[in-house]
Amino acid sequence: MEGLLYLEDGTFFNGRGFGYQTTKVGELVFNTSMTGYQEILTDPSYNGQIINMTYPLIGNYGISNIDNESDGIYAFGLVAKDVCFTPSNHLSVKNIDAWLQENKIPGVWNLDTRKITKKIRKEGTIKCVISTEGISIEQAKKLCDNTMLRGDYMKFSGTDTMRHISGDGHKVAVLDFGVKENILKELNKRGCDLYIFPYQATAEEILKIKPDGLFLTNGPGDPEQATEAIQEIKKMIGKVPMFGICMGHQVLALAAGGQTYKLKYGHRGGNHGVYDKDTDKSHITAQNHGYAVKAESVILKGMEITHVNLNDGTVEGMKHRDLPMFSVQYHPEASPGPNDSSYLFDKFIDLMEGSRK
Repeated sequence: MEGLLYLEDGTFFNGRGFGYQTTKVGELVFNTSMTGYQEILTDPSYNGQIINMTYPLIGNYGISNIDNESDGIYAFGLVAKDVCFTPSNHLSVKNIDAWLQENKIPGVWNLDTRKITKKIRKEGTIKCVISTEGISIEQAKKLCDNTMLRGDYMKFSGTDTMRHISGDGHKVAVLDFGVKENILKELNKRGCDLYIFPYQATAEEILKIKPDGLFLTNGPGDPEQATEAIQEIKKMIGKVPMFGICMGHQVLALAAGGQTYKLKYGHRGGNHGVYDKDTDKSHITAQNHGYAVKAESVILKGMEITHVNLNDGTVEGMKHRDLPMFSVQYHPEASPGPNDSSYLFDKFIDLMEGSRK
């Protein structure tokens, strides 16, 4: 099966296709994780994106029944240098080719993923076409030119109706922008009684359950397009302790009166160094985001920067100086990735405990 990756600037790469026979248009990004392709592809934060994996071999341990982060694949496509179609792993139930076919997702392999990554690093993320249907370059160009990328995926990547995961501890309202299941598991194993609300939920609906805390989840897209959620979060600031992760971090900043901006090529992978000013320690973190918070914009609104990225100095965490709310840009549940930052879930529990007194 032929595979094609066509970039908006006219650059194209011919390779071999696998997965589902189809054509998709999305934003081309790269991920530096050495493992975790199943968790990455099923992370709703990748909705609308085509992932170029920098690690050269993908699929070698197959697909399991326990590693999905959601109900299916949210990424629009997968780009790899080499793919293993005969995995070796006692938990594997199928290979990545069959899995992509089941989820109707195209993949292209036998490409120079290093060259693609270097291009993204130099020029930034770019719109692209991925195809396994044998389309021509002219057809790919026309499709790319005529397709607009969306920035509001967070509005429909989460639950449609309120979900409940019972626990015997703190009652936590979760505003779902496209949450990873392992984030919910981290909260639940600490006893949290979780009420997961859809994007459209109002402050009145959320506060009606009298939560001990509000958790703002990860999710895809441009945070500035989450206009409805930002307005509802504003109404709850100071009324309930808040913890935001990734998209939740960004919308909390916007709700507090701050600003966000688009990064050149984002942070995606399981090996990003972050410095925690409060503990005076550095951690290796898992990240997946294309936007960041402007430090000066939130500092002027009563926020204090608590975490910074050790590679580029961008904001990785913040807390309010007087109100019970904090957030981080990265993924402390680490699926995939290191578990250095799981202490942040305990910090949220402590914050709710303190607000009860």
